[in-house]
Amino acid sequence: MTEFAKMYGGSLYELAAEEGADERILTELDQCRALLVENPDYLRLLSTPSLPKKERCGLLDEALRGEVHPYLLNFLKILCERGQLRQLGDCARAFRLRYNADHGILEATAVSAVALTADQAARLRQKLEAVTGKTIDLQCRVDPGVLGGIRLDMDGAELDGTVKNRLSGLRTSIASAAL
Repeated sequence: MTEFAKMYGGSLYELAAEEGADERILTELDQCRALLVENPDYLRLLSTPSLPKKERCGLLDEALRGEVHPYLLNFLKILCERGQLRQLGDCARAFRLRYNADHGILEATAVSAVALTADQAARLRQKLEAVTGKTIDLQCRVDPGVLGGIRLDMDGAELDGTVKNRLSGLRTSIASAAL
């Protein structure tokens, strides 16, 4: 994440939090980011230097006025004017990190060889919330390469209880054993 994204995303969060609009803007920010990812031609158009800034901002106005919070619309126009609209994803990430920190939310990713059932995911979330004392935003991914068990990525730490990791440790032990 760039310093630009941290500064701009963080500034948008501070403004939104002061006004009590942080949750709404977070949702709308994610939707705008997804919209631009799904429509790369529109992003290219809004990033075209040959098109005057006023016209590019006008396109944003036409598309989003009344659909998103005015703060978010103005934020998007600022990014457009500065030619930084491609940084929207990182700005959204910076906003979310600030939101999560202020609301006691911890992001976690569980990686397993097969998909976790809804019940397994709910129990894992409950245990993590009990251990951390925070609300857990749990994302589950499937990676057949882990062979079995679960790898948990949480707050920059990795807890690896996968079969792949255990086999790797065993391989290292055997290789370092003196014969």
